[in-house]
Amino acid sequence: MTLKKKYALGNLVLPSNILYAPLAGCSDFAFRKMSSRFTPGLIFCEMVKMDALVRNDRGTFEMLKFSEDMHPIGGQLCGSKPEMAANSARILEGLGFDVIDLNCGCPVDKVTKDGSGSGLLKNPEKIGEIISNIVAAVKVPVTVKIRIGWDEAHINATEVTAIAEAAGAVSICIHGRTREQAYRGPARWGPIKECKAAANKIKVVANGDIFSPEDAERCFKETGADALLIARGTMGNPWIAEQIIDHLEKRPYKIRTSQESCLALQEHINEIKKEKTEKGVILDTRRISGWYIKGIPNAGEVRNALCHAESVSEIDAILDTLLTTLFTTT
Repeated sequence: MTLKKKYALGNLVLPSNILYAPLAGCSDFAFRKMSSRFTPGLIFCEMVKMDALVRNDRGTFEMLKFSEDMHPIGGQLCGSKPEMAANSARILEGLGFDVIDLNCGCPVDKVTKDGSGSGLLKNPEKIGEIISNIVAAVKVPVTVKIRIGWDEAHINATEVTAIAEAAGAVSICIHGRTREQAYRGPARWGPIKECKAAANKIKVVANGDIFSPEDAERCFKETGADALLIARGTMGNPWIAEQIIDHLEKRPYKIRTSQESCLALQEHINEIKKEKTEKGVILDTRRISGWYIKGIPNAGEVRNALCHAESVSEIDAILDTLLTTLFTTT
């Protein structure tokens, strides 16, 4: 498999099969605003808990806000209670999401401790039950994201692929690490290839260690996957889908200069300003600045200055000075 400019996901046709992952703590409104400029096949909101949706938690609904230019957009559910699956899925569908995904891949303890996220990999039949309940409740395509297994002794991605297919999921995304690995060590694409070989109708999406157009090409070749889901590779690199598409279509892809990356950081911060208080802008600048400025001259000093800024005006001044320096030294 390779690039598809029209990629069918159930009854939905996406502009490509290069997709952007939901990233907890990262893929907020501003992040998605930046991502949507470069036309990935699909973007996602951050994952939300089923029980928080059902009890109408205000903060959860705030995380799910999106604008029309973000379509096609997916919502991702996290939870281990099949009885909550249908109601929470209907809420996402009612909000206008184009796809509903079940998270069976998050490795963090606070998620897995109640059997959610990758904790569901220890109970594959429950994954099937939850997916079945979601599929019965909504008309939009239902997908699932997993890891290759809980640990080295329990690699069960092919089993879960069969279960998800039987339950009605149209796509399964497989991250090439176990829960035990978290994000350590290289992602293994071999198990993803095995899932693709075992799949009948369900689409198989590869995820893990895709940070460049060359990585994307190699992942397609090694896995035969139907699509790619780019996760950490989108951080500070919202244009990676555009680069991958150019590369796979045998065109030279654009490599952003230091100036362009820093301008993108400024644009990202400006999007944050529209959504958050001054304190929120300051905290988010500390979180995202390193994504964009790595590789520029004196990156450590610049990041240190941004992380110690105490006001938005100070952040603006630092960026203005940085950009002036970058544009006058080239």
